[in-house]
Amino acid sequence: MDRTPPPDPAGEQPTPPEEPLGELVVLTGMTGAGRSTAAKELEDLGWFVVDNLPPELVDDVVALVDHSRGREQPVAVVVDTRAGAFFETLQEHLALGIPSRRTTLVYLEASDDLLVRRQEAARRPHPLQGSGRLLDGIRRERAVMASLRGDADLVVDTTSLNVHQLKNRVSRALGAPERLRLQVTVVSFGFKYGIPVDSDLVADMRFLPNPYWVPELRALTGRDTEVADYVTDRAEAQRFLERYVPVVEVLSEGYLREGKRFMTVAIGCTGGKHRSVAMTEEITARLRSLGLDARATHRDLGRE
Repeated sequence: MDRTPPPDPAGEQPTPPEEPLGELVVLTGMTGAGRSTAAKELEDLGWFVVDNLPPELVDDVVALVDHSRGREQPVAVVVDTRAGAFFETLQEHLALGIPSRRTTLVYLEASDDLLVRRQEAARRPHPLQGSGRLLDGIRRERAVMASLRGDADLVVDTTSLNVHQLKNRVSRALGAPERLRLQVTVVSFGFKYGIPVDSDLVADMRFLPNPYWVPELRALTGRDTEVADYVTDRAEAQRFLERYVPVVEVLSEGYLREGKRFMTVAIGCTGGKHRSVAMTEEITARLRSLGLDARATHRDLGRE
């Protein structure tokens, strides 16, 4: 059956529907933070991946894929300081955008200590090390990357992640059709171990009574019903939840409107075992009830 639209009475041809945008991930970040691992995972997930690509060639790669495979083929490019002077144009290039693609900037980072250990294990010089020490190169790279990190849609701190955990993080964020929705990660942590560097929002639960000082609750965690009830049933906890969850909801709407599809909400207490865990689970449940793609993770649970 011929499904060609009839000609317009005025003689004008109907406007063809616009082809949906394809997916483009620009993967960057610190040397030793896991860019190669993330790129390999995307390749395993069916992405067309190009490593160590100068920013000026991103358009050419996308045009080639669009022509040969179509926009439905997701593309990922790894762009980093190995590109030398070319790398300095990346931010400007991303600001111009690629008409056929929805671009997501993913930034991987890790602590200086871990980056040093990984580079030493690889027995390769840092691209910005020059004649100085390895740590000098890392610090130069971090300074060069500072503004780019601020523009990232997704920041992943790999300091506490092993290879399998990093692959899972990448797969969860970019491997399913649901990636077109905002993904909210609510992570509990202990202030004694530091604030998660990839957090967009941070909330402090140390205003609530600490179950640690209740003998029968000390050995339990915020995932246990007894601790969860002790923490969340309090009036001050309920007031916080009633005010904080709507804030996250409003921000999520703004994130999507501005093209950001990832949000990390960090919930902290002293050790990351009781209060932050219980409140993280409760906040995640409430966000899900609002229709958000929210998931809970507990960074420091089990460290004590």
